[in-house]
Amino acid sequence: MNAPKSHCGFVALLGAPNAGKSTLVNQLVGAKVSIVTHKVQTTRTRIRGIALEGDTQIVLVDTPGIFTPKRRLDRAMVHAAWAGAGDADVVVLVADARQGLDDDTMRIVEGLKENGRKAVLALNKVDDIKREKLLPIAAQFSEAFEFDRVFMISALNGSGCADLRKYLAERMAPGPWLYPEDELSDLPMRLMAAEITREKVFLRLHDELPYSATVETDQWTERDDGSVRIDQTLYVERDSQKKIALGKGGQKIKEIGSQARTELEEMLERRVHLFLFVKVRENWQEDRQHLREWGLEWDV
Repeated sequence: MNAPKSHCGFVALLGAPNAGKSTLVNQLVGAKVSIVTHKVQTTRTRIRGIALEGDTQIVLVDTPGIFTPKRRLDRAMVHAAWAGAGDADVVVLVADARQGLDDDTMRIVEGLKENGRKAVLALNKVDDIKREKLLPIAAQFSEAFEFDRVFMISALNGSGCADLRKYLAERMAPGPWLYPEDELSDLPMRLMAAEITREKVFLRLHDELPYSATVETDQWTERDDGSVRIDQTLYVERDSQKKIALGKGGQKIKEIGSQARTELEEMLERRVHLFLFVKVRENWQEDRQHLREWGLEWDV
């Protein structure tokens, strides 16, 4: 009796900022591989999450939200999103059903047309909308673009996501798996750790430091007792922002570090010694090395 053939392929998730792409990736993978905040433009690079459906491995590419870029970092993020779509076997447009076909989403639709790409529509956050209002919203999207399929989902509670994952699995070509069965993401652990801390920064300081902060993992030291020491730096652009990040008596940065350490310990399943520092680096969003570390293009 022949063993079942394995299947594997790439699925790119496109969408406007805050459409719920990262939440959907985490839901389809069944574990947290992409940070999620209520802030737009949280995802800055292409993060691959790995979902399994039977004998099929689906490599999900969580791309940065597509928006009108103003800074070099913005341009690099938008470029990364479209590059992710270009490399994918299937493209899924994730749209916030509550927003309908807004300007950012329409810009993506036009981009799909220009690139001659087919796409699947995942209308997200439908749990917040009355059923009778959903059909007109779906019709609006279908009039704008001929989608291969339309799924009504809630990435937050998982409604409709199993059907979407099954459909995506059916679209993957025969071939060997690209990653081991127990691997959830191809993001290096140093970057994942920095992402987790950045998420806590956004959640704690979202009103005071909208997009002026980034986190880098400086050192990762394995210790003899099985624990790990992680040294990280939170970079801001001005001295005034450094004071905000530190808080009175260093209280805010301690809270951020504590929350990040707790999540890192859960993820790594061992003790973590996290040392978090705050430094000023003017115009880090225009820094070539920083963009390179995140796999973003400089000359875009």
